[in-house]
Amino acid sequence: MVFETFEVGTVPFNSDGWGPPDASDTSSTSVAAANLLPNVPLASFSRSEKLGRVADWTRALSNPSARPPTGSKSDPSAIFDFSAFAVDEGFGLANSGGNADEDAAFRLVDGKPPPRPKFGPKWRFNQYHNRNQLPQRRDEEVEAKKREAEKDRARRDRHYNMNRNNIHQQRREAAAFKSSVDIQPEWNMLEQIPFSSFSKLSFTVQEPEDLLLCGGLECYDRTFDRITPKAERRLERFKNRSFKVTTSDDLVIRRLAKEDKATVFATDAILAALMCAPRSVYSWDLVIQRVGNKLFFDKRDGSPLDLLSVHETSQEPLPEGKDDINSAHSLGVEAAFINQNFAQQVLVKNGKRETFDEPIPNANEGEENASIAYRYRRWKLDDSMYLVARCELQSTVELNNQKSFLTLNALNEFDPKYSGVDWRQKLETQRGAVLANELKNNGNKLAKWTAQALLANADMMKIGFVSRVHPRDHFNHVILSVLGYKPKDFAGQINLNTSNMWGIVKSIVDLCMKLSEGKYVLVKDPSKPQVRIYEVPADAFENDYVEEPLPEDEQVQPPEENNTEGGEDTNGASSTNEAAEDKKPEGQV
Repeated sequence: MVFETFEVGTVPFNSDGWGPPDASDTSSTSVAAANLLPNVPLASFSRSEKLGRVADWTRALSNPSARPPTGSKSDPSAIFDFSAFAVDEGFGLANSGGNADEDAAFRLVDGKPPPRPKFGPKWRFNQYHNRNQLPQRRDEEVEAKKREAEKDRARRDRHYNMNRNNIHQQRREAAAFKSSVDIQPEWNMLEQIPFSSFSKLSFTVQEPEDLLLCGGLECYDRTFDRITPKAERRLERFKNRSFKVTTSDDLVIRRLAKEDKATVFATDAILAALMCAPRSVYSWDLVIQRVGNKLFFDKRDGSPLDLLSVHETSQEPLPEGKDDINSAHSLGVEAAFINQNFAQQVLVKNGKRETFDEPIPNANEGEENASIAYRYRRWKLDDSMYLVARCELQSTVELNNQKSFLTLNALNEFDPKYSGVDWRQKLETQRGAVLANELKNNGNKLAKWTAQALLANADMMKIGFVSRVHPRDHFNHVILSVLGYKPKDFAGQINLNTSNMWGIVKSIVDLCMKLSEGKYVLVKDPSKPQVRIYEVPADAFENDYVEEPLPEDEQVQPPEENNTEGGEDTNGASSTNEAAEDKKPEGQV
């Protein structure tokens, strides 16, 4: 076997710089010329210059059969691209370093990767022909994919809504056809105010004056601050509930009106509804009475203001049936009872109660009243106009050796599937996420609670988190946690502007003071973000019969009510109505 030898050429050493030795050096010219490749141009360079590719081994051949001979200057697919450097055009070895047009003629080899082939019925065998049609074809394919995605999304939404149990219709659409009060044809609409006009209103009021403090308060039990979902506490039931009378029926307000203490009279709940009107979604109404030069803001019997809205600002629809335990009306009744019971359970049960100037007005003699205090305060709206409001407080507590007033409210969880957050799992570790979710679903209710706390000048507002024992049991509840917030700090957290709140009240008062004497009703439109003012007859709402729900202890209770665990008999069991117990079947424990 004969082996051919491979001779490595002599590499000349250049002691003066980089690259082959200069051709002027006669001692190495012959050696350099012998080792240089033929037809390869050479240009002088320095270390700071960037070098391009010498060869591009990734170049694709569009048509190998039609490829020109290798080494041709016109070959666009050659590995070496020297089309710009022709030896016969003055780029020989001898003068390669001194040509002034060399930089202009030099170009880099395209280093972009070849385009990916499009596989398809018309693309597979025609990749390189009709290239001008590729962008148009690509756009058509993208549009087709978008149309298919829209069809799939609509199909999924349609199946999702069909699988819902009678709640596929949107709640907002249902509320658009239901007003809080039936508009009679003889009513005359005077004003229509959109909520967009409320956003720019601003009015600054001076510090109010305390006129009177009525009722009595019990101390707050601080052990409830340590309640966690793992150490929950059963919600009890109490008989000593407080039934709030409207403005014109309040005996103290009537007395203050006779003494000409102010020209405008209202309650904190009514003012809070006006102040937070732009956040409301459900329909509500107020009765306005102009008597002489005085203005009374009232609520009618059976008004939505007597209940608490649940899931009002949420986008998740609620069942529409009034008999459903998760309907808006049923949840409002449930939330009202939860708040009344929660406000009494978190107090210290030692029989001590701090009493104030006068007892609660309109209270029945011999009836045990709840821990509640009415603070009558007066604000100056202008030089000749004052506003008196009855503000409510629920408890006191000693903070830093000073007596502080509290407001007590409770949020209720009825079904985690609607809220999206399970309180039992998230409340202990992610309280901020739970509160943010409640601000999204119940923003109007939290804003009204904050406005009431600011009006009453409460030092702290306690918010309880109450959940059902079971999502289908709306009678039994447990307290999972209690959080405390300062009203001013919480107002800033939920973006509640005090100046804007008073600006809304001032604009409504100024508008109503221009009306003649009579009775009017202000109604929140059920489908549009606006309020309307109607002129109504003097005897409107006086003969209406409203079927109010029975108190919770008089309602028929499920059998699970009496199956209390050992040692967990609550005051609610002892306070159950005796008549309801007599109706239990025989043999039931």
